[in-house]
Amino acid sequence: MEGENYSKIIALNGSPRKTWNTATLLNKALEGAASQGAETELIHLNDLNFKGCISCFACKRKDGQHGKCAMKDDLAEILKKLETVDGIIFGSPIYYMSITASMRALLERFLFSHSIYNPEIPTVYPRKIPAGFIYTMNASEKQIEQFGLKQSLNLHEMMIAKTIGNPLTTLYSYDTYQFSDYENYESSMFSEEAKAKQKVEQFPLDCQRALEMGIKLASTEI
Repeated sequence: MEGENYSKIIALNGSPRKTWNTATLLNKALEGAASQGAETELIHLNDLNFKGCISCFACKRKDGQHGKCAMKDDLAEILKKLETVDGIIFGSPIYYMSITASMRALLERFLFSHSIYNPEIPTVYPRKIPAGFIYTMNASEKQIEQFGLKQSLNLHEMMIAKTIGNPLTTLYSYDTYQFSDYENYESSMFSEEAKAKQKVEQFPLDCQRALEMGIKLASTEI
């Protein structure tokens, strides 16, 4: 309704780390959503026992339930929540030029179950909602451009947008600080000094952008 904010924004952390770059940015986004009166929740996918789509096609059967994944595991309850939330924020570090395995598995189950093989029905997701995707990565923005990563990531962003009925808001956090003790790891290809500078100077700006993303998602009227 006009003038009302969304009541529930959920964030999905595809990183195995609960307090590092991706989780920090997701929490900032939820902080922004909460400032607009939204109820928020952060879910760490690596706490759950689940796997990706097994191609059973139960979600496509004419005598079945479209939009419902038939697999019974820890992800089942999360998929139910995603049916009722008013906004979603996905978050994943980039591992070997892609999102993490846990995030990929979540998207397989979430997106495929809401897609049926009917050209006249682009999605069976119950309504339109806003969403965002936060990416963190060790690579620089220049390297990401050279590798064409954004074009690759855009493919799953397009499928999410098709499912929820809205384009995504995205945030890329580049050249992130990986360790708190670089001297204990073989990482001579990186400059610890440059990494520390990036953390002090750029990462707070990324946190502000994440905060603004949350504000935007919680106050968007669909």
